[in-house]
Amino acid sequence: MQLPARLIAALLAMSVLIHGGAYAEPAAMGGAAGLTAGASAKPLIRYPATRALDLVEDHFGVKVRDPYRWLEQDVRRDKAVEDWVAAENRVTRAYLDKLPGRDLLRKRMAKLFDYGRFSTPRKAAGLYFYTYNSGLQNQSPLYVRQGLHGEQRLLLDPNALADDGTTALAEWEPAPNGRLLLYATQDAGTDWRTLHMLDVATGRTFHENIPWVKFSSLSWDARSEGFFYSRFEAPAPGEAFQSASRGQKVWYHRVGTPAAQDRMVYETPDRPELNHRARVTDDGQWLVITSSRGTEARQEITLIALNGFLAGGPVKTRPLVRGLQNEWRFVGSRGDTMWFVTNLDAPNSRLVTLDARRSRRRPAEIVAQRAQTLSGASMIGSRIVIAYLADTRTYAELVEMDGRRVGDVPLPGIGTAAGFAGKGGDPETFFSFSGFTMPSTVYRYDTGTGTIEIFAQPRLAFDPEAFVTVQLTYPSKDGTMIPMTIIRRRDIAISGRTAPTLLYGYGGFNISLNPGFSATRLAWLEQGGAVAIANLRGGGEFGQSWHDAGRLQNKQNVFDDFIAAGEYLKANGYTGKDQLAVEGRSNGGLLVGAVVNQRPDLFAAALPSVGVMDMLRFDKFTVGRFWIDDYGDPGKAEDFPLLYSYSPYHNILPGKDYPAILVTTGDTDDRVVPAHSFKYAAALQAADIGPKPHLIRVETRTGHGSGKPVDKVIDEYSDIYAFAAYWTGLKISDPD
Repeated sequence: MQLPARLIAALLAMSVLIHGGAYAEPAAMGGAAGLTAGASAKPLIRYPATRALDLVEDHFGVKVRDPYRWLEQDVRRDKAVEDWVAAENRVTRAYLDKLPGRDLLRKRMAKLFDYGRFSTPRKAAGLYFYTYNSGLQNQSPLYVRQGLHGEQRLLLDPNALADDGTTALAEWEPAPNGRLLLYATQDAGTDWRTLHMLDVATGRTFHENIPWVKFSSLSWDARSEGFFYSRFEAPAPGEAFQSASRGQKVWYHRVGTPAAQDRMVYETPDRPELNHRARVTDDGQWLVITSSRGTEARQEITLIALNGFLAGGPVKTRPLVRGLQNEWRFVGSRGDTMWFVTNLDAPNSRLVTLDARRSRRRPAEIVAQRAQTLSGASMIGSRIVIAYLADTRTYAELVEMDGRRVGDVPLPGIGTAAGFAGKGGDPETFFSFSGFTMPSTVYRYDTGTGTIEIFAQPRLAFDPEAFVTVQLTYPSKDGTMIPMTIIRRRDIAISGRTAPTLLYGYGGFNISLNPGFSATRLAWLEQGGAVAIANLRGGGEFGQSWHDAGRLQNKQNVFDDFIAAGEYLKANGYTGKDQLAVEGRSNGGLLVGAVVNQRPDLFAAALPSVGVMDMLRFDKFTVGRFWIDDYGDPGKAEDFPLLYSYSPYHNILPGKDYPAILVTTGDTDDRVVPAHSFKYAAALQAADIGPKPHLIRVETRTGHGSGKPVDKVIDEYSDIYAFAAYWTGLKISDPD
């Protein structure tokens, strides 16, 4: 039953304490589908009270207020924070539940999600392992089949691990002999993993498990007797979701022995900030350890000869690359020759070899740098697949081990290819291919014969031809040309009408925004909305120079690029005066918060999700220290001024009319702790920034995004896109 708006307002006024901030509530849904964005909506609902501390700190001579520091406490352990979150959620839920079209969006998103989804298979001893989701399963079960066309058998169903569907199957790897499966579980979206094993023939799960694994690769030895993994020391009680993760070590576990007897293989106690990932070469001869400071694309490479180690001998490390100066991505090996993708002397990256026993020998170039960015390489059989990124689309090529060109990999069209996992000696590999309006199809590719065939193709509940994708470039503030992709319904594109538009960006950490399918975005597009995706500086679309142009002291370029995208969309008739919503997640959430502060007039609505909002304290929690290479160090005098100048939490401008803002986060986010969003939302609500709503939606038992159940994804996006639709004037109707 729909309660009258006045009654809801009265109930809320009695149930929560209030302070001076207020926002406009949408009218009861009734027949009011034609409500206009920015309309004066009544009655006003008060935000929950948020205690403000008289806390001022000196940062290099600058006095900085931090009134909501108390919201940094863990919501699971601090009653005051728990009560604040509950009160905020009550207000937000009351608002969102009355938004026109929300239930229709949810219904349509569920239908668009309801198609079979396969992962790319992994092969071990003639067995093929892959995940398959029939459509609306919260988590994707793992299957195995004997031979390429054998009958599939359910091996592990993570949906049975938790009643609410929030325990996910994370990383997994079959043993080379195909008899055992090593897999990790992820609870409630946390980055922490617990490792388990099961018997492939019987499905029986071993009793032993290994906790406190995070940011780890899983790699079996060649004899399937044990595996290598990386973990941290157990955090102090109550600190698992907030304390800094330092001192990661590589370990070896032998099957059939207790985890307490695992052998420590590698650590850097003098540099506890380093992370380490270990991979066994296909011939089992070497363990390749890649070390980095978190997210930065600068690695060191250390080798361990495995024959002696696995026989019980001591660990003997062999440094191959030192200095954390360049990117080194391991591709494969033959004996002592190792192939890497590196940006050493090549900002767009190249393929080289190194000699495992002669670390001082210079790299031998196999494939030289090109104008396009070399995004990856895989050794499969006796050849190498190399993938390039150009105009945000994937191109793939097959070369011999010495770099001689064989030919192009026949990709299906414009889109993103992913996968190409394989091993030396076996020419078979699989890859997925997807686009903005096309879900992933999985292909089998034989590098020996060049043949390609479909392994799994989804059945669609929509017509991809009903949409048009346009790629263009636009000038940023300094004249740099920035790529942008715009997706619209075909009839809107042909008519030239403006449309309510979601502008999405990221702009950081060398991450590229490539074509990919989203059922939630498609629901927006079907309604007549447009989606624009800007490939901002700071990403990886054009190699290291593009990344460098948007990090550290160049970070303002990213915000300028995004603001220029919004201005371009309006000036060129893609969207109207009050039709533009801005969206971003994680580093993209920071992006949204920063550009809204700098240009609040440009946007009708803003959707910052799991964002980094306090740029003066991001390094204090979990893995925040990893981001210093992109952001700078708030503890250094030379970095502080710029960080302070764009920090979303510290730069909200009283007296300006802000767009409608819906902040979203998860209570188990231990990547970007929810305190960022809590403090930012509290500051928004306390500021005099106009009558539009400035709300926060806090999801329970979810984290930064990975492992989120399908039903929670649908719930979240039906909320945020209904919010965006209301404030950009997009009318939601039932497409059925």
